[in-house]
Amino acid sequence: MDHRALIASIPPEEKDRLQERSNIAGLRHLSLYVLLLLVTSLGIALRVPLWPLLLLPQGLLLVFLFTLSHECTHKTPFRTGWLNDAVGHLVSVPTALPFTWFRYFHLAHHKWTNDPDKDPELDGKPRPERWPDLMIYLSGWPYWKGMALVLFRNATGKIDAPYLPQRQHRAIRIEAVMLLGLYTLAGISLIFTPILFWLWLLPVLMGQPFLRLYLLAEHGLCPPVANMLENSRTTFTNRIIRFLAWNMPFHAEHHAFPNVPFHQLPSLHGWTKAHLQSTSDGYSEFTADYVHALER
Repeated sequence: MDHRALIASIPPEEKDRLQERSNIAGLRHLSLYVLLLLVTSLGIALRVPLWPLLLLPQGLLLVFLFTLSHECTHKTPFRTGWLNDAVGHLVSVPTALPFTWFRYFHLAHHKWTNDPDKDPELDGKPRPERWPDLMIYLSGWPYWKGMALVLFRNATGKIDAPYLPQRQHRAIRIEAVMLLGLYTLAGISLIFTPILFWLWLLPVLMGQPFLRLYLLAEHGLCPPVANMLENSRTTFTNRIIRFLAWNMPFHAEHHAFPNVPFHQLPSLHGWTKAHLQSTSDGYSEFTADYVHALER
């Protein structure tokens, strides 16, 4: 059964329940996430004993804000529409991911998932196929370089991707100009104090390899077919990773039914588990499989 047939088979009342957004569920999750980030940030800023050990948790919390931005592009973390947009724009600052631009980029990814020619996540290029390519990918360098180019192109009005609607070009340009302005101020601040280096720059550099590996598992080693239960991977993992990633390890479920909010994905998994074609028992298993594929 492919994803279309599966979703069609779910009773209407259950489908409605699965799509229910909740401000309470979203704000509860966000509040705990922000609390953890405040704890690690204060520990680093106050140089508590063994504070360097907090740099990696700080980096993981910062880079995995990507998954919150991703959820906000679908307007699913919260019931209130403006709250999804406000949070999406806020997290664009530490992640260097312009939210308005990303919403349309990501919707195009959903439309053309894993299509080597049309999926903008692939941009006509395969995923890492050699060890050097994998190491560069995990470093995060292609991401930082790519987003810098996106911001500069958007800020100068060179907005030409077919998935970006003309009516949003002005908003995309303003967004890019504002982010570049903030990053310029952040760079200037480093002349006077290194606090942003310790709280933001170094942690996100340390966290990138973990986020890249997580993202590689979403569609890596999956076939370029139309069935979302096959071209996307569900990775069975622990509660900590599911918390960090807002339940997005249930990724085939998300692609099969994007309107389902993060807190309902475990319930949706009950409907999809017998039909999933691409799964891994943890990120260690996926990594081993990917390494074996490179060696072959």
